[in-house]
Amino acid sequence: MIRPYCIGLSILIFAILANALANLLGVKTWYDFLNLLLDKESSLASISLFDFLWLFVLYPLVLGGSAWLGAWIYEQITQL
Repeated sequence: MIRPYCIGLSILIFAILANALANLLGVKTWYDFLNLLLDKESSLASISLFDFLWLFVLYPLVLGGSAWLGAWIYEQITQL
């Protein structure tokens, strides 16, 4: 039960940091993207190429890397 907790905690921390970075850079987050989809008056054309790259390439890579890091941290802790 400790392994999933370490991985989940790592993903959570990195997701918070990644969202803070996205806000600093002015890039759309998933929250912004979903609100845009739900808003009948908005258009997907208002999303830039970098927004799409962030949402569908970079953000998943960050979260996947954080899951790997959480698993690695768990392995280091349990080897002590």
